[in-house]
Amino acid sequence: MSALAEPIAAGREQHVYSGAAWSVGGADGPLDRGRHGTRSWDGPTLDGSELWDLASVTKPVVGLAVMALVERGALTLDSTVGDLLPGYRDGDKADLTVRQLLTHTSGIPGQVPLYRDHPTRASLLEAVRLLPLTARPGTRVQYSSQGFIILGLIAEAATGQPLDTLVDQLVCAPLGMRQTFFRPSPAHRARAVATEDCPWRGHLVTGEVHDENAAVLGGVGGHAGLFTTLDDMELLGAALVGDGRGVLRPETFALMTAAHTDHLGLRRALAWQGRDVVGSPVGTAFGPDSYGHTGFTGTSLWVDPAAKRYAVLLTNRVHPTRDGDGITAVRRAFHTAAAALSARSPAG
Repeated sequence: MSALAEPIAAGREQHVYSGAAWSVGGADGPLDRGRHGTRSWDGPTLDGSELWDLASVTKPVVGLAVMALVERGALTLDSTVGDLLPGYRDGDKADLTVRQLLTHTSGIPGQVPLYRDHPTRASLLEAVRLLPLTARPGTRVQYSSQGFIILGLIAEAATGQPLDTLVDQLVCAPLGMRQTFFRPSPAHRARAVATEDCPWRGHLVTGEVHDENAAVLGGVGGHAGLFTTLDDMELLGAALVGDGRGVLRPETFALMTAAHTDHLGLRRALAWQGRDVVGSPVGTAFGPDSYGHTGFTGTSLWVDPAAKRYAVLLTNRVHPTRDGDGITAVRRAFHTAAAALSARSPAG
């Protein structure tokens, strides 16, 4: 068993998830990859064709689409919410900028279970519009899924195109990611890995978005909703190691992945999380300029530009319940092993 497979197998033995897939590689593709376990605890063995719910790893993919729109002049990082969304012009979010939404410094609270009281798309979006700010914009890093919901609306307003179409046209199609999309079809759902036995929905969620707010929005949101395969995540990882090739110009990509919030005590790039000194989800094995994102379902993508390496970890850690924090130790052990593999391998 490889050093990368060991923490993955241990995670299943500890019932952190029923299944996991991983890949570590560079601009030319994977150096080490594999899968372990089953699609659900009583389901079939993973065969490599699985669809995984990315959860919040959706955010940086949407962020790539937004930055592509910035390159094209459809909007700017200083464009405001009020500029692009008329319904926001008289509220407390009118002057928030695209940059603040991307860096989670807008002051919009996150992780708010709006779905409980707002069961339709229209009512949930109105609740987002009226959600009071809990910090003065630009003064605090405050993770906000609601901010990325608004970011998705901005991208749509700037182009007149649906968000899922934009993500496909600007990110997935250029990179050849043909198995990455919102709202899987019935045929695709048959390949999906199970997530939570959801008390709110009353059934085991498989092939439909796990995030409840995204579910109310119809499965497409700036914050969650993308499904993908390990193969497609390898394509994305390789593109990121290659400075965003195929999606962004090098200078735009450098701006996107640079640290923008160090003065606020936490390191955030544009739609990406930097490696914080304390509390990084991947530990300290990856370099100080590394960046990535994690997803609540147990997914992650992390890139170390100095080592020219990416690390992808896909799990269903919310199956059958979201209780438990075992994924924290698994992630750190996996990324420690991934960094050691990179150190032994020539840079790509």
